[in-house]
Parts: sequence; structure tokens; C-alpha cells
Amino acid sequence: MDLSQLPDFRGGMEIRDISDGAIVPGRVDSEEAILVRRGEEFFAVGAQCTHYHGALAAGLAVGDTIRCPLHHACFSLRSGAALRAPALDPVACWRVERVGSKVFARERKAEPKPSAPSAGGLPASVTILGGGAAGLAAADRLRREGYPGRVTMISADTAAPYDRPNLSKDFLMGTAPAEWMPLRSAEDYSERKIELLLNTQVQSLDLKQRSVQLEGGRKVEFDCLLLATGAEPVRLDIPTTGGARLLYLRTFADSQAIVAAATAAKRVVVLGASFIGLEVAASLRHRGIEVHVVGLEHALFERVLGTQLGTMVRELHEAHGVIFHLGTTIAKVDGTRVTLKDGPSLEADFVVVGVGVRPAIKLAEQAGLAIDRGIRVNEFLETSATGVFAAGDIARWPDPHTGDRIRVEHWVVAERQGQVAALNILGQRRVFDAVPFFWSQHYDLTINYLGHAESWDAIDIDGSLKARDCAVTYRRGDRILAVASISRDLESLEAERDLEETKVST
Repeated sequence: MDLSQLPDFRGGMEIRDISDGAIVPGRVDSEEAILVRRGEEFFAVGAQCTHYHGALAAGLAVGDTIRCPLHHACFSLRSGAALRAPALDPVACWRVERVGSKVFARERKAEPKPSAPSAGGLPASVTILGGGAAGLAAADRLRREGYPGRVTMISADTAAPYDRPNLSKDFLMGTAPAEWMPLRSAEDYSERKIELLLNTQVQSLDLKQRSVQLEGGRKVEFDCLLLATGAEPVRLDIPTTGGARLLYLRTFADSQAIVAAATAAKRVVVLGASFIGLEVAASLRHRGIEVHVVGLEHALFERVLGTQLGTMVRELHEAHGVIFHLGTTIAKVDGTRVTLKDGPSLEADFVVVGVGVRPAIKLAEQAGLAIDRGIRVNEFLETSATGVFAAGDIARWPDPHTGDRIRVEHWVVAERQGQVAALNILGQRRVFDAVPFFWSQHYDLTINYLGHAESWDAIDIDGSLKARDCAVTYRRGDRILAVASISRDLESLEAERDLEETKVST
């Protein structure tokens, strides 16, 4: 972009040219920026989201915040602070001054610095079990809030927290290098005094003694505990012989193994027509590999997206050469021969299994926490034990937007729960009331989904599935439960804002 063609907010903007709610693209000196009007207040902040560099000029201003059109990150217009994941880092922010009929961007504000919370009642130490989305977001928010105590993250993973959504998307596709994957550098953990224990297994929890027993003998004591152990892939008992290769995708190492296997592969079978399974299929097709998808369902995403949108996704994959075998599963794999339950066999250099995940709640069960198809938490994400919180794939919470207790396996939800759990560890008593959001990428098509609809009475489609320009609304009675959209980023943000205002008693 040629910044010289954009208005420089240093030189001032006529107020009469800026309508209330307008987001004006421009610059401050050589930095791309946006100017936002909210009533009689004006704000100038950086133009790109710090997550995936989404253009905030195409986003939505809500109150004194700006929301990214790509993945719904939220920033403060007053300070530039990242308020809600998936963005963790702030955007630039400038002081705006009104002089006569114009507004001017002045000096750049200092990056928001944590103000140490009142020491009274603060836990002396916080231990986080899990090195994924929720765990990192919680540790990050604790330090951004100025928490001075000991923070320990314990992760069974061999790699420091990384961009998990990319495992089945750009990294597997080969368009994102490995160095892009870590969410934080090793120096960052050191500088922020976050002790990160990798490749570390937890043997048991002792909630009475407030300690975590690690394999190898070390004991980690805590005042507050966050369980963020995530989920584990469902592993099938498929008979394999002759050096057959069955690969799963959950960790960075898993994705690297698939990339290594794909280097010399010509044909691959993906077992599981899930979002992850089909993203894997799209990524492998990008590499020029023949892909067959095997799934028990007869129609793609029928229970999640509905028949029409599911059919469109299938047709998209078929147009890119994916071959589907639905209503069946794999009986056995002998070398490169994959035999299906209904008799036919396929040739495959390896098989990727993606048939879902289960919440990793064994430790919580053994410790005696309340379990409800996940770990049962209250509106503050606190478990049945005082000072013990749960976030991410394992947490089942009372959702104020549906009136149900729900558990959601979405990256953004996990991050946002980690952030809210951190605030509640610090005694702020924040209700978790975010509207669930996720995105799924298939070739050049992205589906944004917000809300939660396990069942619905009606589906309304505005726009055209064929043209890949639509919003699909899921309703129960007269209430909107969820909205899936394609090529309607602003409309998705508006639907999120509206759903946030719609709450029922739980």
C-alpha cells in the first residue's frame, strides 16, 4: 500500500467529514492508522490487527472498542490494548486533539503498562496445567494485569505454545514456515517470569494440599490453579499390518510428521469428515496429493451447519479433486491398502485420522472435581473447588445466550476463557459471557461461525451459497442461536454484537 495516498491525521481531519461511527483509513506519519468517531469522541489507533493483520478499517466499532473483521479480536480505542483474543498484543494508539473544526493525531501513547493490582487477597502463586490456547492466554493476561506472583505453566507438549489452528491450514499446506508457529519467544517467557515446563506429565492433583505432583518426583505448590489441559484425539482400534501408517493431528509434532510423510506421498486417505479432517484434505490437495475422505456420516456437517451449507462444502472439495466415501469407515490397513467396512479398498501412502477429540479430564476426575461431560464450572469459570478454575476444551459452563450448559472446542473460546479465568484468579469476578466464535478454511473459502446451536427449528439463508456470499442463521423459535457466514465479515461482527445483547436465564 502506498501510504502517501492516505490522509495524514497529523495534518488534521475536518470533523464534518467524519460521521458518527465512521472508521477512516489513513496514517500518522509513516504508520498506517485509522481514525474512529464515537459520538463527540475521536480515536486514532493502528490499522492492522496484531493477530493475522486484519484490516481494522473494515471492522466494527462497538462502544469504545474496535473489532477485527477476520477473527473478531477486540481492541480498546482509548489505549490500543488487546481486550479479547485471538489478538494478545496491543495496537498503536495516538492522542487525538480537537482544535476548531478539525481533529488532529498528536503524540503516540505509551504501550499500556500493567498496574499492579492490590496485593490484598492476591494468590501468591498460580499454576496452569496446559500449554495451549487457554493456558497461554491466562498467563499473558495475569502479567498484563500486573500480577507479581509466581506463574508456572506445565505442559505435556514438547513445544512451547503455538498457533494450533495453523496446524491443519497454512503450515500443513506449506505456506507458513515453522518459525511462524510459536506464539511467544523463549525470551518472552523469561522476561515475564513465566516458568514454562515442557514435556512434563502430571501424576496427580492434591486439592487439599494445593499441590501438583509431577512424574519424576517434583511437586509444584499453588494458591490458585487453572486447568487448561485441552482435548485428546479419539484414537481408533484399526488393525494395521505391513508397515501401515496411521497419523493423527493434534500437536505441532503431529503436523510436522504429516508434512514429512506428505513430501513423497501421492495418495492419502483422511478418516473423518470433520472440520479438521477437511482442512487437512484441502492442505494436502494444495500439495498435489490425491485425497480420499472416509466418513460415517452420509451428509457433511448436517448436524453442525445444516444440509445446504454442508452440501456446498462437499461440492467445493469435489471441485478440487477430493473423493468422498461416506456412510462407511476403515476396517483395516495393510501396508498401503486401506480396506473399507463396506468392502472396497483404496491405495494410500498413509492415513490421517481425524474423528474428533475428547476432553482431557482424567486428572480432574481423580481429584474429585464435579464432572459433566467435561469439567463443570460456574459463570466465573471456577470449578467445584474454590480457587481452582478450568478453561478451554475441558470446561462446561452456563452459557447466558442459550440458557444451556455448553462445552465448546474452539481456539478463540479457549483463549477468551483463559483471559477471563486469569481476571477471576485476581478476584475481579468477571462473568464469562462471550459469544463462541470459530473459523474454518477450505482452499480460498473461509466459514465464520458464531454462537452455539446444537439443534434448531429453522435455518434462514440470506444471499447465495453458490456465489459464496451468504449469512446462514440458525433459530430456535424466535431466537437466533448462531450465524455462519461466508464473505460477510462485517455482518458477522454485527451479528456477534447483537448476540452479545441477547441473554436468557441459565
